[in-house]
Amino acid sequence: MWGVWQDQAVDTSEDQWEQQIAEVWATAGQFPDDHVVAAIATLAAQRPANDAAALFEQASAFDYAGREAEAEPLYRQALAAGLNSSRQSQALIQLASTLRNLRRAPEAITLLQGQLAGGTADPGMRDAMTAFLALALVDDDRPVEAAAAALHALARHLPLYSRAVDRYATELTG
Repeated sequence: MWGVWQDQAVDTSEDQWEQQIAEVWATAGQFPDDHVVAAIATLAAQRPANDAAALFEQASAFDYAGREAEAEPLYRQALAAGLNSSRQSQALIQLASTLRNLRRAPEAITLLQGQLAGGTADPGMRDAMTAFLALALVDDDRPVEAAAAALHALARHLPLYSRAVDRYATELTG
């Protein structure tokens, strides 16, 4: 079990480190939040000080534990340090969610709309970004825009009525 990693730092290869991170997340629900934060911190300490992946994982652990104020600066540092594309998309979504939870929905909206409009969003993560955008829009008292965003994302997956739902979503904000 990964709990032993709290007491010892082990020099690991990139693949081993990633596997250990995955093991922590796979079993996180079995442990108290502080235990998860400590396990991730121990693994992050095995990496260089400005390692983007380690910063992201620490931010994620704080976020998981409901400690968004501690997560936010780490997400920003991870993004600045240069994450791989998969983690970058996750970090952007999680940062937006964190901002929303910190009652800063307009910042979350700006962040996600910029990613979605700029075409820089990972295609596999666009719908997730849109879901969190819709949540932020609701928090910003813009429920019609939230519904339209969610319906546009949903329309791409409908075997029937895709065009109709997309058109109606456009009319909501038209």
